[in-house]
Amino acid sequence: MIKLLQDWVTDRASESPDRVAVTCSVETLTYGELDAASNRLARTLREAGARAGDRVGLLLPKSCRAVTALLAAYKADCIAVPLEPTGPAPRLVKILEAAEPSILLACEKTTALLDATLASSAAVRRDTRVGVVSPGALEGEQFRSVFSGSDVERSPDRALKYRAGSDAVAHLLFTSGSTGVPKGVQITHANVIHFVSWGVRYFGIDDADRVSGLSPLQFDLSTFDIFGAFAGGAELHLVPPELPLIPLELAEFIRSHRLTQWFSVPTVLNYIARFDAVRRGDFPELERVMWCGEVLPTTSLIYWMERLPHVRFTNLYGPTETTVASSYYTVPSLPRDEQAQIPIGAGCDGEELLVLDAELRPVPPGVIGEICIRGVGLSPGYWGDAEKTQAAFPPDPSSSDPSARLYRTGDLGRVGVDGLVYFLGRVDSQVKSRGYRIELGEVEAALHAVPGVRECAVSAIETGGFEGAILCCAYAPSPGIDLEPTALRRELGKALPGYMLPLRWRSLPRLPRNSNGKIDRRALREEFQRDAAGAQGEPRGHRAGGEMAVRG
Repeated sequence: MIKLLQDWVTDRASESPDRVAVTCSVETLTYGELDAASNRLARTLREAGARAGDRVGLLLPKSCRAVTALLAAYKADCIAVPLEPTGPAPRLVKILEAAEPSILLACEKTTALLDATLASSAAVRRDTRVGVVSPGALEGEQFRSVFSGSDVERSPDRALKYRAGSDAVAHLLFTSGSTGVPKGVQITHANVIHFVSWGVRYFGIDDADRVSGLSPLQFDLSTFDIFGAFAGGAELHLVPPELPLIPLELAEFIRSHRLTQWFSVPTVLNYIARFDAVRRGDFPELERVMWCGEVLPTTSLIYWMERLPHVRFTNLYGPTETTVASSYYTVPSLPRDEQAQIPIGAGCDGEELLVLDAELRPVPPGVIGEICIRGVGLSPGYWGDAEKTQAAFPPDPSSSDPSARLYRTGDLGRVGVDGLVYFLGRVDSQVKSRGYRIELGEVEAALHAVPGVRECAVSAIETGGFEGAILCCAYAPSPGIDLEPTALRRELGKALPGYMLPLRWRSLPRLPRNSNGKIDRRALREEFQRDAAGAQGEPRGHRAGGEMAVRG
């Protein structure tokens, strides 16, 4: 019986020590090597003063070393805090001040960022020790390491005894906060074990699989990449972080590594499709494609399913606060309508999706409400923030158990006639413009169906005037397509009424991404806000059919 996440690796190391566990561009570790290396680092952490419940920051690029460090933090009875290894330093400071790690693991590639971070915060500099996982010692302007990679190599690789139970927090994953301060979501060993155990059973992951590792460690999709592979005894193939920006090379990675499982945010799948990087009958070893985190345009899904009829496609849904995903829907056949909506489906084992009104009462099928989740995946809450935890995880009014909770996702949804749940956008994505209530997701869905649109994002900015919010659209045309805002607006007008058409447009070679690979909607909205402020005087760009058209 698996009690802690590291047990999967230890068990596999005992059964098949020479089987490949994880591979990246420069290194491959077997299960035996991974278990031994994480034992050595865990012992070094304990010798450096890490105690049960301490946080261990992982300021490491995605690599075999980073996966080893994650396991080592667990084996030291600590809480892992994966960090974005490219910064920016101001956000990293906020995370470290909130998490208060006793030890921060770094390597030569993160020295400059670590120096900048420590220089920005006296508290972090004073309270955090730095350990090094790369060979040799490492020193920066603001720190001296308490141990080096060479020290780790000299440490014994014997198995350790653990004090933690399955309800212990395994890691903190920091998500964006509405106030600008990141929120640390606590995820327990039991949270992950429940989801991974279901996923391995449902998808049939075993030791013949070669699993993608695309998402960064600080993004919760990586949890299933890593532990779904380890639970099944499969190979984890870490995808170089630059490849999502190069669709043809990313497709070649799937091909050359003979992957059997792919899991990513929809943006990556959409990007590959828009560059037509998949051949018909491509990726013969690929068995399953999964996506989570955003809506995959049905046009892109059709593209993938037409070219890969041998692959099973599954839509997963769930916020970080409910551990990777809480519901699933495997698409039974090729959609015939590009406007058809793909449901987010039904709850995974031990989880349930509810569509509730403002008083947390169920709404009838077909009626829009807020998607709430209950079950085994719910996080204990936000690290060090009881007020936000109570607001996001209220008591379950339908349960007689006083400890039963819900998670309010802030997503809108409805239950269809098929009994499945459909995602309709964010509660805050419904805006009022010129007297009409508009769902931004509906506008985006119509845009995705316009030929020549590779990717798009619709946001709204308040004007303070009588018209309410102004809709703004940023989009990237398909390669070789010259798609002016006026032409796009005209095409969109064939599918939507005039009041739903964006008034401000921005054409870009590629939409910006955040560290999780999703479209950075906040950055785009801020750009439009700056454009609007500039338009108070002489507008930047040119007017076209009543809208602001900006070429990026």
